[in-house]
Amino acid sequence: MSVMALILLMAVAGCSKEEESPTATAVPASSDGGSQVASGVSAIAAERGLTEADIEAAVKTFVPSGTHDEYILFASGGHSGQMLVIGMPSMRLLKVVGVYTPEPWQGWAVGDASETSHILDGGDLQDGTELTWGDTHHPALSETAGDYDGEWAFINEKANGRVAVIDLRDFETKQIIKNPLSMSNHGATMVTPDTKWVIEGGQFPAPLDGSYASIDEYEEKWRGVLTMWKFDRSTGRINYDESFAVETPPYWQDLCDAGKLVSAGMIFCGSFNSEMATGGIEDGNPPLEAGISQADMDYLHIFDIDKMTAAVAAGKTDMINGFPVISLETAAAEGILHFAPEPKSPHGADVTPDGEFVVVSGKLDPHVTVYSVPKIKEAIAAGATERDPFGVGILDFDTVVEVQVEVGLGPLHTQFDDQGYAYTSLFLDSAVARWTLGGSFSDLHSEPDWELIHKTPVHYNIGHLVTTEGDTVSPDGKYLVAMNKWSIDRFNVVGPLLPQNFQLLDISESGTTMPVIYDSPIGIGEPHYAQIIKADKLNPWEVYPEVGWNPETQSLDPRAVAPGEEGVTRDGNNVTVKSTLIRSHFTPERVNVKVGDRVTWHMTNLETAFDATHGFALPGQNINLSLEPGEHQTIEFEVTDEGVFTFYCTEFCSALHLEMAGFFMVAPN
Repeated sequence: MSVMALILLMAVAGCSKEEESPTATAVPASSDGGSQVASGVSAIAAERGLTEADIEAAVKTFVPSGTHDEYILFASGGHSGQMLVIGMPSMRLLKVVGVYTPEPWQGWAVGDASETSHILDGGDLQDGTELTWGDTHHPALSETAGDYDGEWAFINEKANGRVAVIDLRDFETKQIIKNPLSMSNHGATMVTPDTKWVIEGGQFPAPLDGSYASIDEYEEKWRGVLTMWKFDRSTGRINYDESFAVETPPYWQDLCDAGKLVSAGMIFCGSFNSEMATGGIEDGNPPLEAGISQADMDYLHIFDIDKMTAAVAAGKTDMINGFPVISLETAAAEGILHFAPEPKSPHGADVTPDGEFVVVSGKLDPHVTVYSVPKIKEAIAAGATERDPFGVGILDFDTVVEVQVEVGLGPLHTQFDDQGYAYTSLFLDSAVARWTLGGSFSDLHSEPDWELIHKTPVHYNIGHLVTTEGDTVSPDGKYLVAMNKWSIDRFNVVGPLLPQNFQLLDISESGTTMPVIYDSPIGIGEPHYAQIIKADKLNPWEVYPEVGWNPETQSLDPRAVAPGEEGVTRDGNNVTVKSTLIRSHFTPERVNVKVGDRVTWHMTNLETAFDATHGFALPGQNINLSLEPGEHQTIEFEVTDEGVFTFYCTEFCSALHLEMAGFFMVAPN
């Protein structure tokens, strides 16, 4: 029978308990065995206690083998240091992109002095300290005119203040930059609508030059920072020399969002700890969480990009650790930075698709606070009458706020759809709230503006959430993913450390219909944020454009090895090896060196077939590479120990895969 007929049978099969499925209809017998199929589905449903809703959810998320997902979700991998790529609606994990942590499967910076290790080394500390792990939080996709264009991805690393660039032609990391001013970041890596700037907001304040300052000098010498990284599309790299930073008060900056359309040229960052609490529970002081939560209001940071760049162009910067910084005094005097009060302990600033409003959620306030960008602009033009202790103008709360909507307990983050709805995660309620936007969105829905419409329970405490293309000027509004922090009993217990839980919600219908249709355990790190793009906007390569391709430069490598050029040559204690890889052998298969030799090994995968990847593992040298079809890599290392080491292919590439090996023989010097 046809796939469509089978889906219909599954949908009407329902639950075996009549009271749970009063509308279920009988499935007529058919000459092609349809009744037997229906009977089989009904039996399975009865045995497993499935409802019609369960079966409908399964049908909505089922993507048959050989067909592809409609959307791709890019999620942080948390303290795995990586980025996750997940298909939707199937929620299948497609790839873990190696970013800040060595990743053996992809041969990402595992013990080799190759292009990959040079990229990873770019994120080392200023004193050269090597970092081998990271904590990724907020990926961002490149945009053109405020829509995802499928070309680049960026992701921050909170623990050490780093930013990475990923090329979506091959889904590989191309650049990692260590912030010279900040040891940590959180409000990163959002991009401006044209991807001209990658925004990195810090979180924990400290002296920007990296020096020591006593906690008693917190207000005087500790500072926050917003870093503006200039992205060059022609090279696909952040241009360090054209980037700069803005000094901020020692409040704790949180998530940032770039303005769009009505608010283009503005940046909005939530913050908390306007109290400037410093803890010290061991000395009898209030603990940080209590001190930071005392005040009724914190500050929404509002930055003006044009005024920033004008100040930089006019030379109104100081050099700190060799990096240009707009001082806090200059930022206040030039109108680069303004504050708007925001309710207690906010955690996010999200710009609506038309750019007219900014939504802020206070973790300890059951409301979302909606700011009007036109009102903010008017208030800035009129001049702020109040200033914070550092001279930054504070806008009047009632003047710039459009409305407050009560949505529930523990609101965190907000996303949007194409029906005029907003969706806010409720950490304490363990739910997703759907509420209606006003303004230009009023004609998209039939409900009253600025009202809570529905809450869907999720399991359990939800942190971030993301809708399909929900950060763009034109969201899709088909699915929502709740990124839950607690999983509890959703999955088999695998020890005390439980997987995080991504729950997929169908938000395609209006009103109060917004069911959870899939539970997806994420057994890696602690994912935080994600963005979702239409799969057809991505144009990844199946194989590299030419044999001998260098993924770092995205061009043909002049060192690429052609068939017939293989061999081993010696110049003193410098040994050069030229190898090719093709099913099912390495050429050459024997490499003889001596202790103390410096080896430069060029390898080219000659394959041009889809998925014809070869690996290269060299035991005893801690070297592991992955060479995709057409790829070239060069590694350099010094030989320190004598012995015989068998190198082999790590990817099961053919029926004779186990025979794809060779001998690296090290004689004593």
